[in-house]
Amino acid sequence: MNDEQELARLLNRGHTCICVSTLEEEYTLGLIRNAALNADRGLWVWSIAGGVQDGLFTSAPCVPETESPVAGLTYFAELPERSLCVALDLASHLRDERTLRVIRNLLQQFQSTRRQLILLDWKEELPQVIRDYATEFRLSLPDDAEVEQIVAATLRKAREDGPLEVSIKRSTLRVMIRNLRGLPRRQIERIINDAVVLDRRLDDSDLNAVLAHKRQILQHGSLLQFVQTPVDLSEIGGLRRLKAWLEQRAPATHEHAKDYGLVAPRGVLMLGVQGAGKSLCAKAIATAWQQPLLRMDVGALYDRYIGESERRLRDTFAQAERMAPIVLWIDEIEKAFASAASHNTDGGLSQRMFGSLLTWMQEHMAPVFIVATANNIDALPPELLRKGRFDEIFFVDLPNEEVRRQIFAIHLRKRRRDPKQFDLQALAVASDGFSGAEIEQAVIAGLHRAFSANTELATEHILQAIKDSPPLSVTMAEYVAALRQWAIGRCVPAD
Repeated sequence: MNDEQELARLLNRGHTCICVSTLEEEYTLGLIRNAALNADRGLWVWSIAGGVQDGLFTSAPCVPETESPVAGLTYFAELPERSLCVALDLASHLRDERTLRVIRNLLQQFQSTRRQLILLDWKEELPQVIRDYATEFRLSLPDDAEVEQIVAATLRKAREDGPLEVSIKRSTLRVMIRNLRGLPRRQIERIINDAVVLDRRLDDSDLNAVLAHKRQILQHGSLLQFVQTPVDLSEIGGLRRLKAWLEQRAPATHEHAKDYGLVAPRGVLMLGVQGAGKSLCAKAIATAWQQPLLRMDVGALYDRYIGESERRLRDTFAQAERMAPIVLWIDEIEKAFASAASHNTDGGLSQRMFGSLLTWMQEHMAPVFIVATANNIDALPPELLRKGRFDEIFFVDLPNEEVRRQIFAIHLRKRRRDPKQFDLQALAVASDGFSGAEIEQAVIAGLHRAFSANTELATEHILQAIKDSPPLSVTMAEYVAALRQWAIGRCVPAD
């Protein structure tokens, strides 16, 4: 069911008040206008900028002296049967007690008539007393077919300003369309316009520009952030079982796996010591499977307005599904839903949001592979660890001696040093109890020592750095021991 059909369904059911929270005001007004025309209904639109206006004729004059919210709502109350009324950006005005009382009276009046009110706003902060009347209408994000239509329409409009050459390959266009999924229509138009405005052409070279624009958009206002993923699995020491599991599951991410009877992998939960390489694995998975990596900003989930946090989470899931296939990285997932496990008093918000996460994980059909990482098992709600939530739960322990040798070699090569020139065995022995991140910091500290002494990096510089910096396994020995004990029988060792 598309947006136009869904809106018509809500109107036909006679809902007194329908609320829409979106940045796509023009698109939504178009849907409402079509619904009114198809049902042969009058349409009236109020905004504080001009007051009430006939919504079926964009050039119609505004009704005098209806600019204030109270005046506009009062005018709505006098309209004939079957009138469809739209109020733009009214939510912020409902803090005024008189305006709130007037709209409550209006909605009570509309309940006994065949008139309806649509609240169209760019954010969601309706008072609870109004929410009790309202039915939410959530716009869908455009699918591949609609994205292609938007691209074509944008190019046609751009041709009105002068000649425009389109020489993009069909295969490149498909990749471009796939990467534009999950974005609102207006932003897709803007990205395509920006791609052609200077050179008056759309070709294969514009793909990188489109991807850059999308990353920029997601970094402003979205809870999903693009993460660069140059990391290869070979750049991560150890984790043999995890790597083998990923290699075995990789073919199941392809379309033809469905014909074989397989479903796409759903995700993994990685528990373990801080700095052991869990986050690095998320990047490596995206690289290995050639999928974009998006990180959910769990710190920005919670909002002070009632209902806004839940809406943000829903929108994030919807956006992730539209952008599939992707790898969705939820870093330190226990921090996002800590109150759900500890039953803190936040009005039940954390528990509701955690429930939404579990439901989505269980029911979503899009190829979104979740990589969730966690450091603190005590803060994890037990429901998250139930079989079936994730394809597998891995425990990422501190690296053993052989793996530490590999990690030292990896970080020395990354800094343009030949590992053969260093005593890797001595470094591996000295760094017993170090995590991968701590080994990297030891190499960096050794480089600083050598650079300040105006000499080339040697094994001794790194050994001294190891000696000067006790690892987390020493400073938090009880925590590491408890984590290892808990993982026995509950998790698959990653190495």
